[in-house]
Amino acid sequence: MIICLGYLIIFFKFMLQIKYFLLNGQCYYTKQNLTLLDIVTYFNYNNSLLVLELNQSVYNKNKWHQTFIKNQDKVEIVSIVGGG
Repeated sequence: MIICLGYLIIFFKFMLQIKYFLLNGQCYYTKQNLTLLDIVTYFNYNNSLLVLELNQSVYNKNKWHQTFIKNQDKVEIVSIVGGG
């Protein structure tokens, strides 16, 4: 019984380290400490043509590298497209 309880404690510690966030309505899980810039880079967005919103607030590009994703954050990335 003690061994099972030990595994249960380890499992809960592991689960506490995992955070999830929504990106454009899709759920992602991570154990990493990710910044907004990390997400933009990972998903290969052209960061010169983006508007990025975190929890319904627009974030300036100068803050992307220092703004870390927290559990249950909602990130929206909108690409600007020109046309004529």
